[in-house]
Amino acid sequence: MKVGFVGLGVMGRPMCKNLLKAGYEVTAYVPHSKEALDDVVSCGAARGMSNADVAAKSDVVITMVPNSPQVREAIFGADGIAEGAHEGLDLIDMSSIAPLESRDIAEDCAKKGIHMMDAPVSGGEPKAIDGTLSIMCGGPKALFDKYKKLLEVMGGSVVHCGEVNGAGNTVKLANQIIVAVNIAACAEAYSLSTMAGVEPEKVFEAIRGGLAGSAVMNAKVPMMMDGNFQPGFRVDLQIKDLNNALDTGHGLGSPLLLTSAVQEMLQWLHNNGEGSSDHSAILKFYEHITGTEVRR
Repeated sequence: MKVGFVGLGVMGRPMCKNLLKAGYEVTAYVPHSKEALDDVVSCGAARGMSNADVAAKSDVVITMVPNSPQVREAIFGADGIAEGAHEGLDLIDMSSIAPLESRDIAEDCAKKGIHMMDAPVSGGEPKAIDGTLSIMCGGPKALFDKYKKLLEVMGGSVVHCGEVNGAGNTVKLANQIIVAVNIAACAEAYSLSTMAGVEPEKVFEAIRGGLAGSAVMNAKVPMMMDGNFQPGFRVDLQIKDLNNALDTGHGLGSPLLLTSAVQEMLQWLHNNGEGSSDHSAILKFYEHITGTEVRR
């Protein structure tokens, strides 16, 4: 199977490398980072000259780019995937975008003879590196079955979420709401306990094994206590995902009150120079308000 890979950012680069390690023949391209492309080429990927070139040389193309406009540009822009498409070309969009836009892009792909599945991921850079991402897929079950083993190279959990294109991105939005609100809850709770004179390490030890414990707490609270906000998942990307959630909620008439509150915290962080920090930096919003640092 010949695999094309378009987009080699924080997530895409290690995902592409895992495909190479598994023995897949990969042609990769990214327009804005020669260093990233050189890196995966040094690991065995063929160097694509454009998105169209990648498509022409592949049975299936994976896109992993920031948001809906970049997905459209990669597919339908100049020298895009659609220009290099051939009969039987499949597309797996692993970007996190708005579900309704994902559906519309799939419909436009079908007009070009391209079969598309959306398959956004969760887990951040660490899980992209070790190949244990959670992958949420939307689209025809036959397409999912065809590429499940390929996706399992990059993910520890690969789930078909529905026959409708955009189903994967709907589940991803649900995931991002839960993650963001959970991080904010941790930041609020640990700020409270620190101000009350209880060491955050003790709070962590006491509650992590109970109902309040979560994968989010285990991953993010140690970072908060260490003051380590190096990005596994950037504030600006969390803002992008929650914007997609809010837009979808508005379109469907679904109230997203908690999501709106956390989005305001994230926007404050962005406006104060923290857009490239890890989303666990929500703690900094509380530290700014309270004047109290949460540290071991």
